[in-house]
Amino acid sequence: MADPDALEKTNRINLLFDFYEPLLTEKQRTFLKQYFHENYSLGEIAAAFNISRQAVYEHIKRAEAMLNDFEDKLKLLAKHEERQREAGRIEALLAGLDPEIAQEIGRRVRHLANID
Repeated sequence: MADPDALEKTNRINLLFDFYEPLLTEKQRTFLKQYFHENYSLGEIAAAFNISRQAVYEHIKRAEAMLNDFEDKLKLLAKHEERQREAGRIEALLAGLDPEIAQEIGRRVRHLANID
């Protein structure tokens, strides 16, 4: 059975990566994609780049730290998640309105929630 904390960490890193990918080096992007998106092992990545597992591990850890630092400073993921929660609350409130009006407001709320 998969470790729930590991899954949560992987999901968080993937979300942070979505927001901050352009701020990472090419090597950091490549290693994070292979490790977190494609589920390659450290050994597989090391073999592909002819470097040690420890070097891959250090690149990944440094990139993770950078992603968390970017989020601590910029809060893009936190703001996105709050917009999504608010959009859900608004859509729940729309349930009691005229369907046409609720649909139009819902469309506009979803548009706002996805502006990034």
